[in-house]
Amino acid sequence: MLVNKNTAVHRQILKECGLKAVQCGSLSLKIATRRWLLLVLLSSVLVGCAGNSGKTPVVDRSHGAKQRQANPVTSGQYIVQRGDTLYSIAFRFGWDWKALAARNRIPAPYTIVPGQRIHFSNAPRATVVAKAPVRTAAKRPVTTAPPKPVSVPKQEQRVTVSKQTSTPVSAGGQGKWLWPATGTLVGLYSSNTSLNKGIDIAGKLGQPVIATAAGSVVYAGSGLRGYGELVIIKHNDTFISAYGHNRRLLVNEGQQVKAGQQIAEMGSTGTDQVKVHFEIRRQGKPVDPLQYLPKQ
Repeated sequence: MLVNKNTAVHRQILKECGLKAVQCGSLSLKIATRRWLLLVLLSSVLVGCAGNSGKTPVVDRSHGAKQRQANPVTSGQYIVQRGDTLYSIAFRFGWDWKALAARNRIPAPYTIVPGQRIHFSNAPRATVVAKAPVRTAAKRPVTTAPPKPVSVPKQEQRVTVSKQTSTPVSAGGQGKWLWPATGTLVGLYSSNTSLNKGIDIAGKLGQPVIATAAGSVVYAGSGLRGYGELVIIKHNDTFISAYGHNRRLLVNEGQQVKAGQQIAEMGSTGTDQVKVHFEIRRQGKPVDPLQYLPKQ
């Protein structure tokens, strides 16, 4: 009887322990579930915060709108608008003007008309014969007198216009390049495609902007967003130079200019600071102007 009683007691104890174990297990499961849900919620919050706490995108204020193409576009097409030239289209889409003309079989003197399609793909194109030249705007008065030398006190990052004499720029870039304006160097060239493709020189509103080398004006207008009033000069089959953000242009397309000749008045069109944005492109590719301009 004693054994049976003990056995019954043991069974009762085991039963109670089993119930408690089940209850404890259920409680542990609930706690674990709550902890897991809390962990998931916390992870979501942390991921959201991490997504919002990344570095602020770099904004190149000197460029205005993001229209400065460094790498050539190799697909699609562009419809010529009034005011466009083959040179301005090549400049906009990162092409060498000779290569773009060859791609579209446009013969010299490379005249294009509004509505014409300019292709960037490798597919062969039929020869295009334009009927009439494209004009950018009404002719602007031309200033033939060279700009008066402007002297400025020597300061760090100040640039001055060199003497108004220059030897022609060769296909290799040799020759005398001139600084396009006096002022403070506020923007440097960057090889990164999202940053500056030239240099920026801040100055006074209306001060002279000059041609850095002799050549022919192949674009004068404001059709390239991000550059404001822009002048593009072709120096030879290899080099072109560009001068942006001017207040007023003093030359016309097709005009021959000499090194040191005033081509525009400095301004702030297309940007938020009075300055000239200056680029040199070799076979359509931007290069660092400081590698060609005289040392200051």
